[in-house]
Amino acid sequence: MSTVLLKDVTKVWPDGTVAVDHVSLDVTDGEFLVLLGPSGCGKSTILRMIAGLEDPSEGDILLNGDPVLELAPRDRSIAMVFQDFALYPHMTVGDNIGFPLRLSGMEPGNRIERVGDVASALGIGDVLGRKPSQLSGGQRQRVAMGRAIVRRPGLFLMDEPLSNLDSGLRAELRAEITGLTRELGVTTMYVTHDQAEALTMADRVAIMRKGVLQDVGTPTEVYGRPATLYVAAFLGSPRMNLLEASVYVHLDQYVALNFGEQALYLPWTDIRARAVAHYHGERIVVGMRAEALTPVAPEVQGDVLRGRIRFLEHHGHESLAFLDIGATAIVVDEMGTGKPEAEQGGALRRFGSTLQKLTGRGNSNGATATQPRDERSVLDPGRHHRRPAELAVRLAPYPAVSPGHPLAVAVRMDMLHFFAESGGRIDVGWR
Repeated sequence: MSTVLLKDVTKVWPDGTVAVDHVSLDVTDGEFLVLLGPSGCGKSTILRMIAGLEDPSEGDILLNGDPVLELAPRDRSIAMVFQDFALYPHMTVGDNIGFPLRLSGMEPGNRIERVGDVASALGIGDVLGRKPSQLSGGQRQRVAMGRAIVRRPGLFLMDEPLSNLDSGLRAELRAEITGLTRELGVTTMYVTHDQAEALTMADRVAIMRKGVLQDVGTPTEVYGRPATLYVAAFLGSPRMNLLEASVYVHLDQYVALNFGEQALYLPWTDIRARAVAHYHGERIVVGMRAEALTPVAPEVQGDVLRGRIRFLEHHGHESLAFLDIGATAIVVDEMGTGKPEAEQGGALRRFGSTLQKLTGRGNSNGATATQPRDERSVLDPGRHHRRPAELAVRLAPYPAVSPGHPLAVAVRMDMLHFFAESGGRIDVGWR
């Protein structure tokens, strides 16, 4: 078993592309940590640097407290499972699994016994004599895992091992991998772009974007209280509704959040109200997930938003209504590559490194509750653009409504999320 520590690790490719940008991360002994993010965000590069297949441009990597940058990959007590399985086609299943043991010089008798034990645990004991071409995708994946497990390494590195499999088999193997690694008690770092895998399998999730670490926490933490606007937009299905809101403070009473011609009122007794009140007269981003919205009768008053259904999506077990409430949505690009082009009226502005005001009042640095207003955010949560909001609301399957139908939804104020234009979360004591 191993602990892993990345200290300010950076990887710059020869053409100047920054693949990993000053990432610091720790993985405790026996932990299952998932690196999550879109393609090209640097998560696989981190795995390859830990394995010794790539050298970092800056920073240090420690395993069990010892620097390993001078160690060859075979001396790091690491086993890696690749996306394409990387099996030897001319070898049998048994030979593939036992290959690391043969390289280490283990006696044939002991090698055969250990291979048999691992194959039985993975449910492939009856195919040891077959070649990889005679196996299904799930069986080949189990062989690749067996070859990693048989070495009894201190650290597993798994690089999108299930991405080439169908959805049913992925779900089955997710449970098997999680159960097996926890039974063995081995530290595991797992790379995926699939948020269902991450939230299902992980003890903790580390979310990446363009080489920058955006958030780290348990699945409950990163989903329930995302650290940045990007994480909020990335996690969840349907995606979180992100609405532009103008803030107006009525001291000792409430903080008004204006969405076009409608408003919600955050009571002054809410501990978050004072943090949001710092943005009086400015615009922030308010996030609300579909589970925070409940359809109500039209005459209901209180924390309610009203609009008309723009379109419906039917998913069998539920329907999603997309509601036009006359507000403005903030859409965060998943990768945010390139510089945004200005739209008429300055409607298209960049979050993150430019830190330009949503109000269009010129360049100014944003703030979170734990960050001074004049401190530049190190996060780059992605460029965004503004468009008419389509508020996603969950309904019963095939409801008796249609596009154009009016709908009122009650909003759970305790489930709202607040973000500054820097992309950081506005909150107090949130983790």
